[in-house]
Amino acid sequence: MAAKDKIILALDVSSEGEAVRLVEELHDVVGAFKVGLELFNSTGPKIFESLKSAGADRIFYDCKFHDIPNTVAKAARAATRMGVWMFNIHTMGGAAMMRAAADAAGDEAHRLGIEPPMILGVTVLTSISEEMLRQELSVMNLMADQVVHLSKLAQKSGLSGVVASPHEIRPIKSACGPEFLVVTPGVRPSWAAANDQKRIMTPSEAVASGADYMVIGRAITASESPRAAAERILEELS
Repeated sequence: MAAKDKIILALDVSSEGEAVRLVEELHDVVGAFKVGLELFNSTGPKIFESLKSAGADRIFYDCKFHDIPNTVAKAARAATRMGVWMFNIHTMGGAAMMRAAADAAGDEAHRLGIEPPMILGVTVLTSISEEMLRQELSVMNLMADQVVHLSKLAQKSGLSGVVASPHEIRPIKSACGPEFLVVTPGVRPSWAAANDQKRIMTPSEAVASGADYMVIGRAITASESPRAAAERILEELS
């Protein structure tokens, strides 16, 4: 896989115009684009077609579905109809919810005659620290143990991989095998600010740890020259 194909650019902007401009500028130096809650709720589902027209061949819909199995299954069908490359759901919704999403997306893709989207399970958000996990969420497992437990549950439930911090990549790969995808946010070049994420690594460290894909946002989009920032990351990876 080429270095650029490992980079998923987070389109954490609020307007269709901003998102389209970023895709037009960067589609040849990053591999995919992430549409999160801010952009989707600002523009609606039409954003996917607009981004595809601008050059986004692969779109990661960062929707983080978390509801009862029937509701998530219907949402998974809708995401599949929108033609996204990848979307995610919360592993804390449980095995039945994850299986329902995987089965529904697969069935809908078969009905439409298209490739099913990859479904990722969100393990523990990268804004959560070890202390927060215990004191606020009452999870007594160590962070790595909790993430591995949820990753194994996601794998058994038919998901393609998980979203996890770069610090948990190696334990996940050890527990679930090299083919189980790990998509990692919390990736920041050494010259970029950490912002609100706690468990971070540089892009080269994340790749060395075994990350399949890295979500990078503000380090590129908040730069004076997003293209120059993306190219600098590619240089560091190579």
